Amino acid sequence: MAESVEERIARVAFDASGLVAAIVQQHDTREVLMLAWMDAEALRRTLTSGRVTYWSRSRQEYWRKGDTSGHIQLVRGARLDCDGDAVLLLVEQVGAACHTGTRTCFDSDDLHPEVEVAP
Repeated sequence: MAESVEERIARVAFDASGLVAAIVQQHDTREVLMLAWMDAEALRRTLTSGRVTYWSRSRQEYWRKGDTSGHIQLVRGARLDCDGDAVLLLVEQVGAACHTGTRTCFDSDDLHPEVEVAP
């Protein structure tokens, strides 16, 4: 018998603030797009709606990716890491993932420029 959404959420090790890190990756290319935060309700909305919802720590409110920008994230998969304290969201990104308007939030200066990172 398949696990219910509530049973899957119960396996997540939320931090003291009730949040879990969500690493977002393009489902087909595996490009890392962004990192955001989710509480149980944001994860529930994400798993049941097919669109990604996050918890904004600065605004203290839910935000569904793309509602204002049009740059939506369609859920193609979700995985929990071995400790249960991070979620990997596999998405189909439509438009830019980063609030700066770039494809990924990880396209800024390299922290270790001597090491070449494969595209």
